[in-house]
Amino acid sequence: MDNLQRIGHVEPQRVLEPLTDAAWGYRRKGRFSVRFVEKKGKAVVGFRETNPRFVADLSTCHTVLPEIGARIPELAALVDSLDGKRTLPQIEFIAGEQGVALVFRHLEPMGEADRGRLVEFAKASGFAVYLQPGGIDTVHALWPEQVDLSFALPAWDLHLAFRPLDFIQVNAGLNDKMIPRALELLDPQPGDRVLDLFCGLGNFTLPLARKAGTVVGVEGDAGLVARARENAARNGLANVEFHAADLAKDLAGEPWMKAGFDKLLLDPPRAGAAEVLAQLPLKGIRRIVYVSCHPGSLARDAGFLVRERGYTLVAAGAMDMFPQTAHVESIALFEKKGA
Repeated sequence: MDNLQRIGHVEPQRVLEPLTDAAWGYRRKGRFSVRFVEKKGKAVVGFRETNPRFVADLSTCHTVLPEIGARIPELAALVDSLDGKRTLPQIEFIAGEQGVALVFRHLEPMGEADRGRLVEFAKASGFAVYLQPGGIDTVHALWPEQVDLSFALPAWDLHLAFRPLDFIQVNAGLNDKMIPRALELLDPQPGDRVLDLFCGLGNFTLPLARKAGTVVGVEGDAGLVARARENAARNGLANVEFHAADLAKDLAGEPWMKAGFDKLLLDPPRAGAAEVLAQLPLKGIRRIVYVSCHPGSLARDAGFLVRERGYTLVAAGAMDMFPQTAHVESIALFEKKGA
């Protein structure tokens, strides 16, 4: 709340009870750095230290899901066994309901012997293994060829499919509490048109579509938009549409900008939503729910909405999405009477 007062010069009428979940073993997505240390004669797998030149030599990680965090030594031994161990800078992990996927980034073409070792590891561990020889578009399954990556939102009777490098909320337990909190604050009604900005795979958009009349999701990553559309179709939702747009750029030509909305939900990256809020025709939008991963940008944008757009900051609170770290998520409700 200090940031809201100090940066935005606003304060909420009420403070929401903090949302919390499991303190350990919650992280289902992340990136391990990999480095073969010549002086030690071995590969190190872990997270980067404060000095980014160094990688912490981990034997376990208690914030990561146990099925991943307890197997870091196995990953290090696997890297040690590879001919290309000096050209493998990172391993990304992501967990769905059906299991864990690992993405091995490699800077040089991977030989058949190394591919075979990775397949053996995948079969023994039960992890799905992907390779990434270049950019995001080069990610492809090594074993098995078909992988079901998805997570459920049981309260909304939804299943969301994703790809191994897609953004998903890292803390599934907290996400299951955050969505009801956001929808309770936004209070979507059957006749409402709702706009969801920075919508990703549809984490908020699709639950909103279970409640509202029409929902429009907008996201800058075209791949995520494609998956969001697929998720809407898979879940039988016909009252939702998705658009790809860079929300930090000029949006004057975007067709969805010309449509009126009753309510707005946004979940921007750390930089916040200053650019899109300055352009958005807020007339008619009675209620805004802002989910934030950076208290400073939320405070700045809250000041804009209150002082320049006539909204009232009705409520705000913290959500402990990243236990054992200094990072915190926030959520805020803005209302405008007579909009």
